[in-house]
Amino acid sequence: MLSFVMGSKPPQNRLGEFALIAQLFAPLAAKTSGAFGLSDDAAVLQVPEGRELVVTTDALVEGVHFLRQDPAELVAQKALRVNLSDLAAKGAMPLVYLLTIALPEWVDNAWLTRFAGGLASDQEQFGIGLLGGDTVTTPGPLVLTIVAMGHVAKGRMIRRAGAKPGDRVFVSGSVGDAGAGLALLKDEGGVFGGAMRETLIARYRLPEPRVALGLLLVGIASAALDVSDGLLADLGHIAEVSKVRILIEAARVPMSAPLRHFLANDPEPAMRAASAGDDYEIAFTAPQSARAQLALAARETGTDIHEIGRVEEGAGIALLDTQGRPLPVVRAGFTHF
Repeated sequence: MLSFVMGSKPPQNRLGEFALIAQLFAPLAAKTSGAFGLSDDAAVLQVPEGRELVVTTDALVEGVHFLRQDPAELVAQKALRVNLSDLAAKGAMPLVYLLTIALPEWVDNAWLTRFAGGLASDQEQFGIGLLGGDTVTTPGPLVLTIVAMGHVAKGRMIRRAGAKPGDRVFVSGSVGDAGAGLALLKDEGGVFGGAMRETLIARYRLPEPRVALGLLLVGIASAALDVSDGLLADLGHIAEVSKVRILIEAARVPMSAPLRHFLANDPEPAMRAASAGDDYEIAFTAPQSARAQLALAARETGTDIHEIGRVEEGAGIALLDTQGRPLPVVRAGFTHF
């Protein structure tokens, strides 16, 4: 399942094809049914009876989604967790994942060992196993692609489509921290140090997929997705697919204390937070009658859930000031193109 591209030669400080698989990756698949210890060209996957397979994929590129100086174990965990976040927003239970790595020459054995250790740690935490994948060399940046699979009861996956006029809009946790963390790593945040700085950087490097919460949102949320490109941009996808208009109150956009300090001199901190990417929280809509159920889900999972707006007839998304007037949104979130 995992193999180097034919004809490639790893650097002297990196294991060869078969040693790399045997020493670092095969142990990650040891407990995965149907992976055959990564000894075959394909794997076998079974889904529990009465369940459907939910599949998602994300690619992470050095310099875009993570920085070369980021710890290898955190790079691995982020690569896995952004996919787990997608599964969480769909209400799916994690099952297995496929891993493809394009390795540049600077990646050595020590880095790969730490990388594999990060994956092993998160496999244990989130109950997911490696099923297979591929490893190739590249003259370009390090690229990590994961295909994650989970399962959900038939017909119960939470889609982007489904938001209805009268629904309320919610988001888990807080938004904007990861964007601030990236700015700090790029020395764009000015003088800002101490524990608050480390908190913001940690939110960028190591997102927290809301897997437990996602499982409880099945049957409650009418539509959901994870916040990867920015709260406004991603809720805009729900509005488009559901054919509704979503209104967000700027005063209710949840921001952490470190972020508020970081944005103390920003004229529109809520706008900055709501358009930042890499938060990997769950944004969703639900009927007003679901508030009690959501409060219970928040308590059971130890996750904050914030009501931030409403759904009405129409199209698009708007961020409202305290007077209920739409604020001009220049950039709703991150785009690759």
